[in-house]
This record gives sequence, structure tokens and C-alpha cells, in this order.
Amino acid sequence: MENNYTVLARKYRSQDFESLIGQDVLVKTLTTAINTGRIAHAYIFTGIRGTGKTSTARILAKALNCLSSDKATSKPCGKCENCLAIAAGQHIDVMEIDAASHTGVENMREILDAALYRPTNARYKVYIIDEVHMLSTSAFNALLKTLEEPPAHVIFILATTEIRKVPVTILSRCQRFDLARVPVETLKKHFAWIAEQEKIELSDSANELLARAADGSVRDGLSLLDQAIAQTGGHVNETAVLDMLKRTDRGTVVEFMKTILSGDVNAAISKLDEIYNNGADLTMLLNDMMEWTHWATRMYPSLRLQEAMSSPYTADQRETIKEINKSISLNTLSRIWQVMIAAVPELQASSNQKQCFDMLIIRLMHIADMPSIPELLKQNQDVQPQKITPKTEVQPETEKPNFLNIKTSDELATALHNARELLLYSYYSNNLEIVNFEDGKIKYFDRKGDKDFSQKLSLWLKDKTGKPWEIETLSESPHQQTVVEHAKSEIAEDPMVAAAMGLFEDAEIVNISK
Repeated sequence: MENNYTVLARKYRSQDFESLIGQDVLVKTLTTAINTGRIAHAYIFTGIRGTGKTSTARILAKALNCLSSDKATSKPCGKCENCLAIAAGQHIDVMEIDAASHTGVENMREILDAALYRPTNARYKVYIIDEVHMLSTSAFNALLKTLEEPPAHVIFILATTEIRKVPVTILSRCQRFDLARVPVETLKKHFAWIAEQEKIELSDSANELLARAADGSVRDGLSLLDQAIAQTGGHVNETAVLDMLKRTDRGTVVEFMKTILSGDVNAAISKLDEIYNNGADLTMLLNDMMEWTHWATRMYPSLRLQEAMSSPYTADQRETIKEINKSISLNTLSRIWQVMIAAVPELQASSNQKQCFDMLIIRLMHIADMPSIPELLKQNQDVQPQKITPKTEVQPETEKPNFLNIKTSDELATALHNARELLLYSYYSNNLEIVNFEDGKIKYFDRKGDKDFSQKLSLWLKDKTGKPWEIETLSESPHQQTVVEHAKSEIAEDPMVAAAMGLFEDAEIVNISK
């Protein structure tokens, strides 16, 4: 058979720690651990797809078993029998297991039984379990004991994109490494180097688009680059990438947002029709508009973030954004962002995205025209007429507040209930043994001992009666009835109630409604 084409993501897969891009902290930690002999028995790598979890696991397996050294080395040769077999996924002692297709406890028992035997050709038996979060609960439980105390010749390397689905009992037995999203600049350098190796023409603007579309994933970016090369025959430019991604170039997005914020509805809808007819993906267009709003906010003068140079826009586009920012408020940008965020699920659920997008543009333009809350308040103050009182008019006397006159504990309970202070009323009626109640003075024992209640009650009484109250709490119970208990006793003494309760065994009064 003729040699099949190898995709870029596989052809340029990292084979050693030095070629692992964007994961400097991980590389430094693992190389130091290997060089100092502090090799853990279990590792777990987590991060988004395409950041190098499985590649790192293979590199670590090669570092542990490379034959170029008589012990583990942080610089595997990549040429010995073990390194070549591990790179090809064919080493008998390095087993890569897909947890998605080996989820059961029976699969895990087979692995653990095999782990008891010493390696055949390597120093360590290495088990690489990919997408480990797919294991069943029983499989995780079967793994626990061996993962905590494996044989000296066994190393477990787990990889997952869903770290939250991995039980804490598993995480606590592993050294965890979070693989970061690879920065755009790092991806651009990597793609440019690959284009040079493949003798491909890759323009800077196209490289920028591919790196940002990759969203931190090396594999996603290389897959897009592969697709762009196949589409263009090796001459990858911005136009081809935009057409492939169904994206509108940033210059068009900047002008589109300028039109929206100008308030010309007809021009904005006409511009949207033009962009749509040119084949743009409306979901991607909304993402680009959100990106514009985000960067316009970060570039707003009053925030003083000074990060305009790190934005994905050209110098001319940044100047246009600065001019737009002079005519709109930060509050307007914030409202536009909120409307766009709310439109994401609407656009996904809509059967006609173009209609949904038309309504979104009209909504955005009306939101942009709305004055802010401070402006509305200022307008209200400006138009509010001033009331002119004639000198001869007799001013009415100020109405005196209607204070309550509370003399007994029952009156206080009724006042609390009528004022709808239900929390104070419930606590007062059910937990306080009133020993003395006078005008302006209460002495009681609190069964639950809420230290804050006396202050709350004192403040309420002062507000409602117009005078301060002295409240004293006792440390020992006088064995008095609470307000509710006293009311129940009085009701129970009623002849009709007593007769009714006598008809039922163990009858009791549960609640009293006012």
C-alpha cells in the first residue's frame, strides 16, 4: 500500500518535553522531579482538548523507560527501542486505555491484575487512562486501593477534560497538573514553524485568524491549518481562512458596530443583509461582535487599562474604536454586552437565525439610544417644577407621628403581629418567659438565648412608641409561660374546647391564629 497522508496534528505531535509548547510550568515540574528521582506513582493531567495531555503522558512514559540512560531521564532519546515503541503506541509495558470504551469494573480488574506482574522490557509499567472521568463508579472504587499503593514498578497517568467528574478520592491520590490554554502568540509561532517545515505559504493575518479560532488548543489549530492547506493548495491567506471559517473580517465588524451605534437602522439592516448574503455564519458574527464589545470596553479611556496593543485589531481599527468610544458611554457598552449574551441561546434555539439577528440589531440600537439611570435622574430633576409658597399662605402644622401605647406583653405581641414583623412576633411569642412588663421596661428569660433579639426588639419598640425601652434578660428560667403557652391555657379552660378535646385521646392545641 502507498503511504497514507499523516495529518499535521499527528505528524508534529510533541515527542519530548522541549517540544511541548505552552506548558512551561508542567515541563519544569516534571523534569525537576525526574532529575531528582522524586517520581510520583500517579499523575492526573487535566485541561481542554488539544493542549497536550496524552502527549505529555507518552513523553513521561518515554522519560521513565528510555534506554539511553540507566535510570529515568528528563531527556529521552526518542531513538531507542522503548522510545520508538511508546511513540507508536505499541510498547507491551506502556498501556494506553480509553476509559470511554472500558468503563466497567471488569475492565478495571483486568488492568489491576496485570499490574501485579513486573514489566517485560521496561523499568516501569505505565498505565495511561485517557478520559478517565468516563469510568463507572464501580470502576473508580476498584481503582482506589491500587492507585494509592501500587507496586513499585507501576505508574498511573490519568488524563481528563472533565476534572469535576473525577471523584475526590481519586484526585487525592494523584499529583494534579492543569494544562493551560496555549496563548495565541505561541500558537502563531508554532503554526509559522510548521508552515516553514511543510513549505506552505501562510500569511500573518491568516495565521492570526487560525490561532484565535483554535481557542488555546494546538490540535484544533493544526486541524484548521490542515483544512486551509487542503482548500488553498498551500497558499493560505486571510480571505481563504475567513471563507473557511465563515467569519467576517474584523474591519467589517468594526464598521458594522460603528453603523449600529450611529443609530441608522436602515443602514445597519442593509449592512447585515450584505454580510449574510456573502455567506457569513451568524453565530460567528455574534461572537465577533461580542469580541468587539469586549475590546472596546477594555480600551475605554476612563478604565485606563492600557492594553490596546494586545487586541486582535490593526492600528487603523484601534483608532476607529477609540473614535467610537468618544461618542458612547461605558454604560452603553455594558448594556450592549448584556443583550448580546442573552441573544446567544436565542440564536441557537431559533429556526430562522436571520430573523432572530434582525431583531437583535434593532434591540441593540434602541438599547444604545437609551439614557443611563444617572441621566434619567438628572433629567427628572431638571424638569421638576419648584413649588413656590406665597408669603401670606399659612403653613400647615407638621403631622405628629402616631406612636403606639404598649402596656402589656399581650399588647406587644398583637402590635408585632399587626405590624407584620413575623420573625420578631414568632420569636417573642414562643421563646420568651415574661417576668415583668411595665411601660418602657421588660424583664424576661430567653429559652433559646438569642443575644441579638433584645437589641432588635428595643430598636423596634423605640421606633413604634417614640421612647427608649429598658430590656433586661435573666440568666435562669422563672418557669413562666410564654405568650403562646398562656393563650393555649386560656383556650383549654373554655368549657366547649375542653369538651371537644375530651372526645379524642391525647388531643392537644397545636396552634392559635390571630
